Amino acid sequence: QWVLMNDRRRIFKSRVLGTAVALMTTAAVLGLSGSAAGTSPAAGSRSGHLTAPLTVVPLLKFDPSDHFASAPNTYNCEQRFGYACYSPRQLETAYDMKPLFATRDTGTGETIVLVDSFGSPTIRRDLTTFDKTYGLRNPQLTIMQPAGKVPPWNPKNAAMVGWGEESSLDVEYAHAMAPGAKIVLVETPVDETEGIAGLPQMMAAERAVMDPSSKYYEDPSVISQSFGATESTFATAMQIINLAQTYQVAETDDVTVLAAAGDEGSTEPVNVAGTVLSTTRAINWPASDPLVTAVGGTQLHLNLVGQRLLPDNVWNDTNLLGGPAAGGGGLSAIFNRPSYQDGVSAVAGVHRATPDISLSAAVDGGAIVYWSLPGAPKGYYVIGGTSESSPLFAGVVAVADQVLGKHIGFLNPYLYSLAAQASPKHNVGIEGITTGNNTVSFIQGGKDVTVPGWVATTGYNLASGLGTIDGAKLIAALKTAAG
Repeated sequence: QWVLMNDRRRIFKSRVLGTAVALMTTAAVLGLSGSAAGTSPAAGSRSGHLTAPLTVVPLLKFDPSDHFASAPNTYNCEQRFGYACYSPRQLETAYDMKPLFATRDTGTGETIVLVDSFGSPTIRRDLTTFDKTYGLRNPQLTIMQPAGKVPPWNPKNAAMVGWGEESSLDVEYAHAMAPGAKIVLVETPVDETEGIAGLPQMMAAERAVMDPSSKYYEDPSVISQSFGATESTFATAMQIINLAQTYQVAETDDVTVLAAAGDEGSTEPVNVAGTVLSTTRAINWPASDPLVTAVGGTQLHLNLVGQRLLPDNVWNDTNLLGGPAAGGGGLSAIFNRPSYQDGVSAVAGVHRATPDISLSAAVDGGAIVYWSLPGAPKGYYVIGGTSESSPLFAGVVAVADQVLGKHIGFLNPYLYSLAAQASPKHNVGIEGITTGNNTVSFIQGGKDVTVPGWVATTGYNLASGLGTIDGAKLIAALKTAAG
């Protein structure tokens, strides 16, 4: 996630660490590629890097003392800083959700689960402020810690602050797209110094909210995950397979699982600290998991009421921000192509391809988020990254479930089937992105590095997946397909 504040730049990574959990499954079920299926995790391994797609770059801060702190708008951002910013009301219009809201299809009766390390100690009052600003109804918000008590808030802990910001974005924008849905913020007690030990905590927490025998059971409609670990940084493929059993549980229980596709475009971090980037193409897990819907990033161009001025393009703010800042996407080195991607085999080859679908993630066109985290100036911030696109889509899924009168569950087969049926006379609410790419450049080890990305083209592509959505039309098509 990219956070815009002030007129200066710095980058830090929020990370969580992990050993493999004792969960066993078969490579065949998950479509594991190659000989890696026979490997097993080393005891106590700390390999891997996990980050919320949470690259935080302070560029633009809306100070509460200035004249647009209460409700900044697109023109305020463009005139003062040269960047666009969008409110929840604009995004509701852009994704055609308002016709659904007009018929009281707002996600009522559904539950959105958001999984974030540490969480935010101020999220309740921050959501109340956000809702008052934009005329939203305050939802039922449940905060839980199934994997253990979260440590006390430390404003000097950059990872904790970053996850607090992430929690604010997740809660506020999942709620904006499904204002009637219950929001469950699942907080995990990860310490940033522990490697990727947070992954088992996150997976255990997700299983708890899906388990009817657990006191944390929430019967979720959809789970949104704004975190990812580069595939190549796991010590063995079995580490991923062990963790991924959670998604088999979700498929069985008809829970839709989403994951942010990443914020470094065609590359990803390859060390635990997240300070070294791969110089070749890479993608992250869980977005690469075949049982997860990978949500990539686009850039919107909207007027003040949310109408499009130009078609959406692939999110790539690398030139704007001076470092990798683009939607993740590419081919898995771990998972084979799942059957629902057989129709895009010309692009995917034998690999699981990501992303599946894409929504707003650009910094130039970021979401306006409110927080009052201890130790940080309270106010309105602009955030970009696929940490935005995943909770946005989670809200759409929750509304779809209300309209269908049931949990649609594993979503990918429906998305690919509908996209294959699309025609000028048959609008299924999936709209292709044909402009942009996710190539990124950066300086590493004193050298200029460019990692070639993928170019948006007609049909499925590795920069934007199937494309973006029209919420009302997509939900109508899903009702027909799954009803």
